[in-house]
Amino acid sequence: MSVTEDRPLDLFVVGGGINGAGIACDAAGRALTVGLCEMNDFASATSSKATKLIHGGLRYLETYEFRLVREALQEREVLLAKAPHLSWPLRFVLPYEPHLRPRWMLRLGLWLYDHLDWHMTLPKSIQVDLPRSKFGAGLKPSFQKGFVYSDAWVDDARLVISNLKSARAMGAAIYARHRCVSARRSDDGKLWHIDLEGPGGAPVHLRARALVNAAGPWVKHFLDEQTEIKTPKRVRLVKGSHIIVPKLYDGDHAFILQNSDNRIVFVIPYEREFSLIGTTDIAVQEGEHPVCSPEEIAYLCDLASRYMAKPVRPEDVVWTYSGVRPLFDDGDDNPSKVTRDYHLEVDGSPQGRAPILSVFGGKITTYRRLAEHALRDLEPYFPRMGGPWTDGRAVYDGEMADAPTFEEAFDRFVDGAAAIKPGLPKELVRILARRHGSGLDDLLENVKTVADLGRHFGGSLYEVEVRHLVRDEWAVDPEDVLWRRTKEGLHMTAEQREAFARWLAEQRLNFT
Repeated sequence: MSVTEDRPLDLFVVGGGINGAGIACDAAGRALTVGLCEMNDFASATSSKATKLIHGGLRYLETYEFRLVREALQEREVLLAKAPHLSWPLRFVLPYEPHLRPRWMLRLGLWLYDHLDWHMTLPKSIQVDLPRSKFGAGLKPSFQKGFVYSDAWVDDARLVISNLKSARAMGAAIYARHRCVSARRSDDGKLWHIDLEGPGGAPVHLRARALVNAAGPWVKHFLDEQTEIKTPKRVRLVKGSHIIVPKLYDGDHAFILQNSDNRIVFVIPYEREFSLIGTTDIAVQEGEHPVCSPEEIAYLCDLASRYMAKPVRPEDVVWTYSGVRPLFDDGDDNPSKVTRDYHLEVDGSPQGRAPILSVFGGKITTYRRLAEHALRDLEPYFPRMGGPWTDGRAVYDGEMADAPTFEEAFDRFVDGAAAIKPGLPKELVRILARRHGSGLDDLLENVKTVADLGRHFGGSLYEVEVRHLVRDEWAVDPEDVLWRRTKEGLHMTAEQREAFARWLAEQRLNFT
């Protein structure tokens, strides 16, 4: 869509993480004119650095956050249906250790977890004899008893891209790599004047009737510096680090491991050949660049090695990532106990000042519900906008045939796609389908054999997909492709990654 100073937008969103993308998508589907900017790559901060779980948060029951857990469990089912290519159910194994949490507490917690969402379709929790069960695979034989429950996994960065593509398809203007340098109300207070700085310093000036501050870790900084609106609300910045190691065990189950400091750590099957271990909870200051420290690596390796049959050593780590979670400051001194719930704050008045809605906290599982709540809070300023719509609609490229389970819907899609492309290995079709869903048809439109995919960079990354990511998904730098749009950097050697970076730099002018 064309955006000019003479045509104010209804809503402008600052922040290209999952919350900003979700709000932009929801608003565009309610017939509002929408714009969104992100100063870096989309999902380059918190929204690609999470543990990648769609979950209610079993441990949040210990802090009595029943409303948050129930809402998240309900959203788990919604998101599995909305994005069957990007998300799938997982069974989590909780080895029993009587000196950490008593059996009655675990049983009660899991019973609540199974029943807070009355419409849960995933398998309920069970108690298992680990040595006699497939769920014991990977554990030391000393662990005899355990519990198994359901949650789910999601490709967080691609979920952001899907929401942005949905918003764009409904008319939203998406400004990648544009920093909002200023947002000020007009003299009469009825519009926001927004100044962006694009690549190379190119200026963009926009106007909007409402502004959303979804800047994540920078939410308060944006208010203070770009808008000069002061708020007593604060965020607690908590670093969470993860390590990736070669696959520790066979099986598609995950583990939730208890530690003596009352924290829990997950071990999750990751990217076909690896295991993901995380996360830590460390308070950090604004502006601190999150890096997984040697101490965090040692902490995660030591805890995993206490449980897993295969020891985990720092030298086994093939990749790490760290993100800063912007948690709403509820006053708790323990970073692990700070609420994961979200808080929305509106500054404005329907009869006068144009509103700014700021998002404090939140988690990827509840992003869609957060967006609905944000639009509900802005409804007095847009009484003619449409109603909620996202709960029953698939994300962009998520439309697949109905099936008895979420997994079957995806498997049937892969079977059909592989039958149409017999010249491609089925495993490659499955990998590409995981990333692109029903958009696979367009991606492979002129492809019959592997040779038609163009240059092979390593792993399952080919030229046809890279060109698509640059043209249609705002990818610019090697990291955008290798670690966010795909995770193929894990499957490539250092030399292959360097060769890809050189190729991308040479080809950049040829992607128009």
